[in-house]
Amino acid sequence: MVSSKFSECNAEKLDKSVSNVVKLLERKSLTIATAESCTGGLLSELITSVSGASAVFELGICTYSERIKTKFLGVPAETISKFGVVSEETALSMVRGLKECSGADVCVSVTGIAGPSGGTAETPVGTVYIGFDICGSQFVCLPELWKLSDMSRDNIRRCAAAFAFDTIEKILMEARTD
Repeated sequence: MVSSKFSECNAEKLDKSVSNVVKLLERKSLTIATAESCTGGLLSELITSVSGASAVFELGICTYSERIKTKFLGVPAETISKFGVVSEETALSMVRGLKECSGADVCVSVTGIAGPSGGTAETPVGTVYIGFDICGSQFVCLPELWKLSDMSRDNIRRCAAAFAFDTIEKILMEARTD
């Protein structure tokens, strides 16, 4: 898992990053799928707001409850029981299940606590794990969103999305073959 500091996010930068990701995916003939919990479909919404998304977007699933994470993504109940629904292990299981059911080249999962309630001393509001499977490379990131100056639910969700798209964009740019 990669723990990363994340600065404040803004709507204009997020929109540009999403647009860049869709264009890069299209240029490389790659597809994308999302499995979301605390972002509640925001990643899917952002992708589909970009013209041309239909060429790259395979699946967006909002698996908010533990039962649905297990039923639709195959997250083992034991993983949730042992590590918690907001954990590196759950995010990784979510992205693996998403990869299996969608077959997309780029898969991203999000699980976390957007607040304002639900946090604990060990897992504060702003704890968000983001799982990735990018062309077979699987990893989980923990952006330090609990350090944001704006700890509103909306901002935490948007910053989680911004982190996800920034990460995908950087990796796709580094793997540039065109």
